Amino acid sequence: MPYLLIVTVLWAFSFSLIGQYLAAQVDSDFAVLLRVLIAAAVFLPFTVWRGLPQRLLAGFWLAGALQFGITYLCLYRSFAVLTVPEVLLFTVLTPIYVVLLDDALQRRLNRWALLAAAVAVGGGVIIRFQPLHGDYLLGFVLLQVANLTFAAGQVLCRRLLQRYPVPQPLYRYFGHFFLGALLLALPSFLLFGNPERLPQTGMQWGVLLYMGLFATALGMYWWVKGSVAVSAGTLAIMNELHVPAGLLVNVLIWNRNVDLPRLALGGAVILASLWLNRLGRRRQPALA
Repeated sequence: MPYLLIVTVLWAFSFSLIGQYLAAQVDSDFAVLLRVLIAAAVFLPFTVWRGLPQRLLAGFWLAGALQFGITYLCLYRSFAVLTVPEVLLFTVLTPIYVVLLDDALQRRLNRWALLAAAVAVGGGVIIRFQPLHGDYLLGFVLLQVANLTFAAGQVLCRRLLQRYPVPQPLYRYFGHFFLGALLLALPSFLLFGNPERLPQTGMQWGVLLYMGLFATALGMYWWVKGSVAVSAGTLAIMNELHVPAGLLVNVLIWNRNVDLPRLALGGAVILASLWLNRLGRRRQPALA
């Protein structure tokens, strides 16, 4: 849980930084590619290339392509047509995807986890719901693809680590995750990137460096590491905490207006979903 909480804070800053300094200013494909390259550079010096299960390595390449490649390419594009609050609103469904995908892999339905995830989503909607105006359908579709692939990547990593325990610590083979992401990020920039929209200011380069090192390299590593220490239901709910966390960053750093009573109510509902998930985990053995 501590790992997941730390990453939630890191990613809360990322949403605001992207919207404030990068969206509509820096080419989105280049931003994703640079983040992947920085993260890969952090882990590749420690990477083990032999002696690991082939399915584990292949799974990490696939997870990287899903969770960072497709997810972040869609996420960055969504900022071109949506505001930061709209992005936060349209990402509230991720917990549902996490539970359903984890259940699909285990060929069962965990009703308590699904209920807890739905309650967490309700908390996110309480915080973020507002009448929508303009052409937001494309942004909504992009973010649902991002939500689904992000959920699939983290569920896949969690299942791989549980199924293939190896003596090497995670950081010795986590570089494979970012190599998988690079398989999509590099061709995407070469095909669709705009070299005329590279970062122009020290602030933009600094934001990309921060997100590559902290939000991407350490953030993804800690998130995957933390995912195996909690239940699938808890992991799903933690995906929802970025909504209140992201809004708090907007308030504290950029003094944006926010409905504090709604933020408090929605946050309380999300926390209540954690209690509900724990209650379900206690009752399941008795029902079995």
